Amino acid sequence: MTQESFQLDLSEKGKDKNGQTISLDRRLFMQLLAYGGCRNTGALIEALDQTNFDSVLYADLNDPQGIALLVMHEDPDYFVTELRQLLNQPLFAGLTPKPEYTMLGRTYSVGYEQDLEATLLTRPRRRVLDPEWLWAVWYPLRRVKTFETLPEQEQKLVLMEHGGIGMSFGKAGLAHDIRLSCHGLDKNDNDFVIAVLGRELYPCSAVVQAMRKTKQTSQYLESLGPFFIGKAIWQAKID
Repeated sequence: MTQESFQLDLSEKGKDKNGQTISLDRRLFMQLLAYGGCRNTGALIEALDQTNFDSVLYADLNDPQGIALLVMHEDPDYFVTELRQLLNQPLFAGLTPKPEYTMLGRTYSVGYEQDLEATLLTRPRRRVLDPEWLWAVWYPLRRVKTFETLPEQEQKLVLMEHGGIGMSFGKAGLAHDIRLSCHGLDKNDNDFVIAVLGRELYPCSAVVQAMRKTKQTSQYLESLGPFFIGKAIWQAKID
């Protein structure tokens, strides 16, 4: 095979109802940017109302002058063009950045999803913009590198145990999650960015606590956090 004829397929994969492989070369990038020194959230809300940004503004639970802006888009150029222009305007430029809470990731599939568009695009967007799910806990995580050397079947068992807890909280209507890959996108070499969303704060804390007992967390995670805990005070409208 010549170099010209070889082409990597980087599209996200799933399976249709007949078990045939399907693919979609689209994904949603999400970035969380945190700031301190915000005494007037109303002015930020007014400014965001004048934009068409797919975004959420959070009030920081642990800082009475803290906020965080979550922005999402399929095109990463958006973050260094239109978003950059907004953040260099006086309202945001006058705030104090908290780079330790900066998180950037992309949606991904694991290979069995039947509806890739929902998995990669519509479901995560609707979850963060849902006006009933205002509480959010955002954090990065890094696995120990030896996890990648485990046999595939053992990896699946570890992930199924961990994911089962999240599914049980989701089915009970207590918490939903957002899972983003940040390989090569994170300054601290984290592997994933996670958000736990809830109508109330306690279930978000409870699901993190429950996952402490899983094999993945207890044996195969190198680091978690820092954690940003906030409540949405402004959300773009769901179409």
